[in-house]
Amino acid sequence: MATQARGVGQTGRDAILKRIRAAQPSATDGHNVKLSDMVAPLTNPLERFRQECQGNMTELIETNTRAETSEALQRVLATLPPGKLFVQDQTKLHGLLESVSHSRPTVWSNEQGVPEDTQATLTLAEALVAQTGSLLSSSACGGRGASAVPPCHIVFATTAQILPDIESALRFAQENGITERSSYVGLISGSSRTADIEKILVLGAHGPRRLVVVMEHA
Repeated sequence: MATQARGVGQTGRDAILKRIRAAQPSATDGHNVKLSDMVAPLTNPLERFRQECQGNMTELIETNTRAETSEALQRVLATLPPGKLFVQDQTKLHGLLESVSHSRPTVWSNEQGVPEDTQATLTLAEALVAQTGSLLSSSACGGRGASAVPPCHIVFATTAQILPDIESALRFAQENGITERSSYVGLISGSSRTADIEKILVLGAHGPRRLVVVMEHA
């Protein structure tokens, strides 16, 4: 009797699964929607990046010369409370910071991780994504903490780094070995925020409440 009951149970289970499968919609081309099909067409990458940064609450400062870039960085640092500055150990940033007048204690990424009392980090980006106003970042950009620990994350980039869309950015990361040599690769789209609680927007929920991109025209 026990054997019969198990047999009937299995038969019933098979029948139920058969009905479920029959009720499922068949696969169509509509399930293979690309991101480019869900966002506005891209005509001018630079202008699109500007617009998306505004929507993402990213502070975008455009400069034309290295002197303007230094002045822009100095203005941003002047708006921050006293505290440490954590900087990605990279030749470009060494030169840039030397041209900026400030008295903040500076910690370089080759010395240690991001101290918890850091007020701001200064890093590069692997690329800029026009389609979403995002930054392609990796662990090489000062480590993962550089884009998560401080209240303010400052990124120095150039217009030559703008890529049209996310697919291009991911392909760029793959072709240039970024994904192979990095423990982390990600897209940063604006300052950290959440509206999970009573739909009230809170900035700085999971990372910096302020993201500043100083973009120099190449």
